[in-house]
Amino acid sequence: MITFDQVTKKYPDGTVAVDSLTLDVPDGTLAVFVGPSGCGKTTSMRMINRMIEPTAGTLSVDGNDVTKVDAVKLRLGIGYVIQSAGLMPHQRVIDNVATVPVLRGESRRSARKAALGVLERVGLDPKLANRYPAQLSGGQQQRVGVARALAADPPILLMDEPFSAVDPVVREELQAEILRLQSELQKTIVFVTHDIDEAIKLGDKVAVFGPGGTLQQYDEPSRLLTNPANDFVSGFIGADRGYRGLQFRHATGLPLHDIASVTEAQIDALNLGAGEWMLVTRDDGKPYAWINADGVGLHRDGKALYDSTIAGGSLFHPDDSLRQALDAALSSHAGIGVAVDGNGKVIGGVLASDVIVALENQRG
Repeated sequence: MITFDQVTKKYPDGTVAVDSLTLDVPDGTLAVFVGPSGCGKTTSMRMINRMIEPTAGTLSVDGNDVTKVDAVKLRLGIGYVIQSAGLMPHQRVIDNVATVPVLRGESRRSARKAALGVLERVGLDPKLANRYPAQLSGGQQQRVGVARALAADPPILLMDEPFSAVDPVVREELQAEILRLQSELQKTIVFVTHDIDEAIKLGDKVAVFGPGGTLQQYDEPSRLLTNPANDFVSGFIGADRGYRGLQFRHATGLPLHDIASVTEAQIDALNLGAGEWMLVTRDDGKPYAWINADGVGLHRDGKALYDSTIAGGSLFHPDDSLRQALDAALSSHAGIGVAVDGNGKVIGGVLASDVIVALENQRG
């Protein structure tokens, strides 16, 4: 348990970075600190491992006031992941990951052996172990940073905007990785971000910080969206908070409709009418592209006819949320989202109108 009790950070020039912060992060909880720049979210997180010392109040970890614990000992028991990974460029990946276990007295040989297992756990090929950070992609570097933080199996993990320096696709992959790891490891995590979508996606609890380092609301994501505490929180979340809230509503029982489709081999024989769309599937039944009358016979060089991954149509799985179902329907060229089974094969389509009906039924 991490507990902030009226914790304040005030600098000598009078600047108040954090103002009387009171909140608890229970064991096994992923708490996200979110807010605009300069609101105190990062300062609050860094006080947990005493990288910044609190001015007033009590900050405790497992009942122990952090200011009364040896700072080095405290930090060795807390994993820390920062933006752009912060890896030591002169050390190989395996030695970066083994850093904390070695500092805690473990033999380098034993630490390196364990590091290989941690690399696999975060989705990295152990063959990368002997490379240097500069030889990795940004996403790979960030995974190494997570592996290094997990190497000593700390109960607490601090993550300071770890994914803000990578592209959106890699960021989404890393977010999914964190959720997967947390489901397995159940660490107590404090994650700092300025992105409300990331906060809502990852957090068990979300703390919204405002100007002057004041806590505006600390709640579960679903409640944050449906019951913002004040105008600041409402404005920070944005006008589309209702759409975001759909991710917390299940799509179980959503009807699936037939989708007109052809295989790649049948494309040349198509005779589509104006405005008519057809789903192109591969021989294994997986969706490949949408095509209409203007696209017949075009782009046959192995690239997309219209959307080779159906990314624009955001594939939908029956166990997804209503948000994913609505996104699939609205993003699709044909106005119907593509539903696939666990093997990626087409099983039907979803309509936006059905999502609205399901939403009304769940509210009722």
